[in-house]
Amino acid sequence: MTGTPVRTLTRPPSLAPLLARGALLSPLKRPGPDAEFSRTRLVLPDVRVDLARLAAYERVCGFPVGEDALPVTYPHVLGFPLAMRLMSGRDFPLPLLGLVHTSITVTRHEPMSPGGTHELSVHVEGLTPHRRGTQATVVTEVRRAGTVVWESSSTYLARHRTHRLTALPREPEAREPLPPVDEWRLAGDVGRRYGAASGDRNPIHLHPLTARLFGFPRAIAHGMWTVARCLAAHDVPQRCHLRAEFRAPVLLPATVTYAARDGRFELRGPGGRVHVTGDVYAT
Repeated sequence: MTGTPVRTLTRPPSLAPLLARGALLSPLKRPGPDAEFSRTRLVLPDVRVDLARLAAYERVCGFPVGEDALPVTYPHVLGFPLAMRLMSGRDFPLPLLGLVHTSITVTRHEPMSPGGTHELSVHVEGLTPHRRGTQATVVTEVRRAGTVVWESSSTYLARHRTHRLTALPREPEAREPLPPVDEWRLAGDVGRRYGAASGDRNPIHLHPLTARLFGFPRAIAHGMWTVARCLAAHDVPQRCHLRAEFRAPVLLPATVTYAARDGRFELRGPGGRVHVTGDVYAT
């Protein structure tokens, strides 16, 4: 990150004002893969885990409560306010309203203890064309004593008309369906419970009425909840790399099938519709 502007924060940003600012600025954005964007890296030192919020997160996602190491997906929650600060700003070219989380990769170099302090940093790595619009890649890193112990790369899609026909990401190759392991009945309040634990209170996840404002017939589950719920049922190595793609929204309430084999996992709905695919392996 040599030469990259760095802005150090003294406290985590409050999400509610960021959501409001992002919503107000959204109509003014002109998304495109060639748009200018801020290269600033936001840094938050001396981050401590709120143990009560962590326990609520573990319960709603199905992780054991009170383990010696953080769930592999929890650092994403810690970094989310910083990512929102970047994506709700005037210098971020994609509109926050309607932005879709399409994938995440995570590398856990070593387990993170709920105690102690860590340093968080978030930056926008770049914009790329997508067959349905423009995609931004947001990178989050967690450091302890100057060493990266956890890092992720998330892609967020802004849908808009595009006439570019080359260099677009190809559809994922179809793979043999995985054997079913369990069936889960998801309550209609999963989005509200996860939103309270994670701070991600996007209206599309909270209530059918607010979800309908954005074109969904019912509230939808958070993508990061679906992948966390799958990993809570998976044997995740202490040092690992994982990748997940969010293929289709889960309308709440729902009955879904968790399937897994040899490090791969997926979440399917009625008729075999695939909501989430992923894999995780030791490093």
